[in-house]
Amino acid sequence: MTGPDFEAMFESIRRELSDLDIEFDFQPGDFDAARVKAFAFIPELIESLKEMAGAPRDQVVMVRLDQESTRELDDWVKAGAVKSRSEAAALFIREGLRLRAGELHQLRDALDDVQAAQERLRQKAGEIFGDDDEPPSMA
Repeated sequence: MTGPDFEAMFESIRRELSDLDIEFDFQPGDFDAARVKAFAFIPELIESLKEMAGAPRDQVVMVRLDQESTRELDDWVKAGAVKSRSEAAALFIREGLRLRAGELHQLRDALDDVQAAQERLRQKAGEIFGDDDEPPSMA
């Protein structure tokens, strides 16, 4: 029993992508037939990479990931798309936030409402109890 002709398959994919002005670099024999991954960079992702290159990433966020997510971040590093797991994670966090911007805007509006209510509560408590005995922060 013979397996699929990967070289012919990849050559066909390369031609199809080339017709769409998408570069696909394939060198016969450069792959492990048991584990082949392809990466495509949409213009928005490329733009995010460029934006990240020009902006300092000086905020540290600790994240725990499962093995599969870590493996996929490593694959982006191995593919040369990003320099490190950290950069890959930052990129996909940025993209996830961008994709969910509408929902985040709605949540931000609701959070602003809650914060305004908390401020009114603090002011009212200050009126009732006096400014010297300000209640503990509710944030």
